[in-house]
Amino acid sequence: MEKQEPCRIVGESMYFELKENKPHGTKDNPFSIYHIENAGRSFQIPVHWHDEFEIIYVKSGLLTVSISGESYIGKAGDAFVVSPGNLHLMGSQTGTVDYFTFLFPLKYISFRTDDMLDDKLLEPLNSGHLMINPRVKDSAKELCEQLIDIYMAENDETESKITAQIKTKIILLQFILEMWKKGFVIENDTSGRNIVEKEMVSYIQQNFTGKISLKEFGEQFHLSEKYISRYFKEHFHITLSQYITYLRLENAKQLLQDTDLSVTETAMQSGYQNVSYFIRSFKKTYGISPLKYRNSGILTKNIAIDYITYK
Repeated sequence: MEKQEPCRIVGESMYFELKENKPHGTKDNPFSIYHIENAGRSFQIPVHWHDEFEIIYVKSGLLTVSISGESYIGKAGDAFVVSPGNLHLMGSQTGTVDYFTFLFPLKYISFRTDDMLDDKLLEPLNSGHLMINPRVKDSAKELCEQLIDIYMAENDETESKITAQIKTKIILLQFILEMWKKGFVIENDTSGRNIVEKEMVSYIQQNFTGKISLKEFGEQFHLSEKYISRYFKEHFHITLSQYITYLRLENAKQLLQDTDLSVTETAMQSGYQNVSYFIRSFKKTYGISPLKYRNSGILTKNIAIDYITYK
């Protein structure tokens, strides 16, 4: 069985691509746990979405979470649910947050028998017709702690993979049951807003290596520059230019990892016309120059946007 290494990041966070086409986990175990422990550094994971169901659990500290345009502050013991396809982001301005995310495709807990559970609940959740109320506060604290215990035991190799998977599926089914019993399963009325927001971020994702101005962006979506600027800041918690910069730097980092392109070619293919400016921006964001980054052989997780860097 392929070994899945849980992700634990200290002092930095990870960023998921806007639309993740690659599922998390492995074929043998599509359930993934990410542990983000941030020590003294403010960060933000930009807006994104994926097809998996996600549970965000705050272990300690304060976590800002935005799901489908609604913002929340999570404290220790709070949990949030991101239904498949919902845009979301998270971050911390205090720099002292410890949280877990649990991701899995809903078919992971399906019995795949086309029964009532599939037909009336799991399939509508997966397709977006239903969603779970994003903020479930401490209703899921005990179940989330049990998932963490399984993660710790599996990581320490004190119990088998099969045992861990059976326990995990039972707890996730209990989680869905609790959400159903408490009336947190609701009709999804955010799909229209999600479509507009997804169109915006998809447009940027496809064109970030070129010149994207507020004027051009506004014309593309038939909206004023002022409205676009305010909308982007309110819903995505970051300005348009900051978001474009982030995508360019992440693209450059990937090229440095995966290709033999020179630093100049990397800059040009990432949307930078000024190589010196690219090198300064890269070093300011990642704490290392592009050339040293490549030569170091560091294959880092994507670093979340640093509030200090982009203020």
